[in-house]
This record gives sequence, C-alpha cells and structure tokens, in this order.
Amino acid sequence: MIPSCNIFLVGLMGSGKTTIGKILARQRGLEFIDSDHEIIARCGVSIPTIFEIEGEVGFRQRESSVIDELSQRHGIVLATGGGAILAADNRQMLKQRGTVVYLRCQPQELYMRTRHDKNRPLLQTDNPFQKLKELYAARHALYMDTADIVLDSGRQSTHALVRRLENSLSLAAIGAKNPCPV
Repeated sequence: MIPSCNIFLVGLMGSGKTTIGKILARQRGLEFIDSDHEIIARCGVSIPTIFEIEGEVGFRQRESSVIDELSQRHGIVLATGGGAILAADNRQMLKQRGTVVYLRCQPQELYMRTRHDKNRPLLQTDNPFQKLKELYAARHALYMDTADIVLDSGRQSTHALVRRLENSLSLAAIGAKNPCPV
C-alpha cells in the first residue's frame, strides 16, 4: 500500500478541527476537506435541515458514505464531524487510512465556543452545556481509542496548537504506519 499521508481530525464540535485543519493543510501543502461542509455541498441544504428531514440516523448514513469516499483520497487533512466516530466502520476506516488526531477540549470551553452557533442541531436544547458534557462522556473513549495523537485544544493560540501538532506528527512519522514528509 502506498502511504496516503492523510491526517484525520476528530473531536467534539467546537474543538477546532476546521480551524486547525486549514492551517495544517496549508503548511503541509495538503488539501483540506471538512466532511460536514462536503455533506452540505452535496445535499444543498444545511445540517440542521438534514437532521429535520432525515433525523440523526439519516445524517450519520450520509456522513459515513462521505468519510468512506474522502478517506480513500491521498494527501488530505480531513476535519470530521463530531459524531463521525460513533460508527465502528468510520473509526476503522480512519485508523487504517491515515493518522488520526483527537483535538480534545473540555465541555466548558466547547460551550464558550459554540453557545451562539445555531447550526449545531444537537445543541438546540434547553441546556446546551449539559448536552456537551453528555456528548463528551459518551464519545471521549471512542476518540481516545481511534486517535494516534491526542492534542488538548483548550485556550491556547491556534498557531501554538498547530506547532504542537506538527511536532507530534513529526515524532509519529519516525515509526509510522502513515509516513508523511515533514
């Protein structure tokens, strides 16, 4: 198998996958793709609309299909949706086809980042902070199990996070399953 040099970013909504992913891709000369944006482009409607029409199950099926297709490309940085790791097939595809980076962020910080965002269907509840705590509790172990690298994405600058991630990726490349030029 030819090394794919793919980097897949996982983590809860608001953890910085898109922001970090764009910078990382630019620095490494890779293509950046956000799976949620890809789903929106293909469907022609917002994620809340997909949830409204097809429910979470319908959205997750679309998400799995997009992740399967995108993760087969070579030389990409892919920001996945926060729930992408819920499906065992998605976790397996990501692990086999690239380096998986978990951008870990505590619920309080996630709440501060997402509290005004109306495009996050799972947070359209009476208590979005509680929902984030529940999502973190339910998904953290799956993220940890899937990740090759775990990076805390709390209150540091974006560029400091990318530098830390670059260092981790360089160290991981030394004995890597996914050797990418650094």
